[in-house]
Amino acid sequence: MKAGILKAQGLCKSYKDKQVLHDLDLTIEPGKIYGLIGRNGAGKTTLLGILTAQNTKDSGDVTYNGQPVWENQAALDDICFSRELQATLFSGPNNLKIKHYLRSAAIYYPNWDPDYAGNLLEEFKLNQKSKISQLSKGQMSMVTILIALASRAPVTILDEPAAGLDVVMRERFYQLLLEDFAQTGRTFIVSTHIIEEAASVFERVIILDEGRILENAPTDELIDQFRYVSGREDVVDQVCNGLQVLSVHQMGRHKTVAVRGDVSKLAPALAADVDVSPMNLQNVFVALCGHGDAQ
Repeated sequence: MKAGILKAQGLCKSYKDKQVLHDLDLTIEPGKIYGLIGRNGAGKTTLLGILTAQNTKDSGDVTYNGQPVWENQAALDDICFSRELQATLFSGPNNLKIKHYLRSAAIYYPNWDPDYAGNLLEEFKLNQKSKISQLSKGQMSMVTILIALASRAPVTILDEPAAGLDVVMRERFYQLLLEDFAQTGRTFIVSTHIIEEAASVFERVIILDEGRILENAPTDELIDQFRYVSGREDVVDQVCNGLQVLSVHQMGRHKTVAVRGDVSKLAPALAADVDVSPMNLQNVFVALCGHGDAQ
């Protein structure tokens, strides 16, 4: 199983008078696990839908191995976008059963692995005869995860797969993801709001903000550029001169700032009478996308 390069160039998308994606460029390299994070309304689901030809674009191009994705069955055979199931369809309950979704997946995905699907059904304690409308939120999440993993698609995309899972099942999902990745080396893109517990799984992280990509970088390298610096106001201001200050919190004369800069630029802060502490991925995301939380 060998994935190709999924690439977007100059993507623009609007809904009525609201532009959701702004001249967006993105390259998804094969054999990596990507995390896609962004605030509500940032355009994550719209982007994923366009990348997988499930949504239209206003302008720009999406290619897989250099060929357009839209109406290209050869490209779509390699891509699985497993989306959240809906308990209702049109005006009534979704009376389709799990087995109907599995049968459709077996037809649609040429690399479908029925044995793996069966193992996941057993592990998740899902009954194939259950109607989607009768499933809990967590069970619906399990079905979307099952379809994504058993598709064995070289490029597999999951949109908020862990949203309905409790903490034990979220941990198990990431274990399954890593096990499958170690076995197949396929490309995964996981969009999630539950950032910190997934951070160690992501080889690269894409941060989407208001329809634009702020970052697309190796996770550890990105996190290592950020620090909290706290202490007496005048000393903090002095040592942070020349660094990119992303947020400021102040109580009296005590000041805490989130800063971005490489290790060499942080040397004065490390030598001064201030506290310098690391940030995790969630802290970095809030600092980059918090939009003016300075006080």
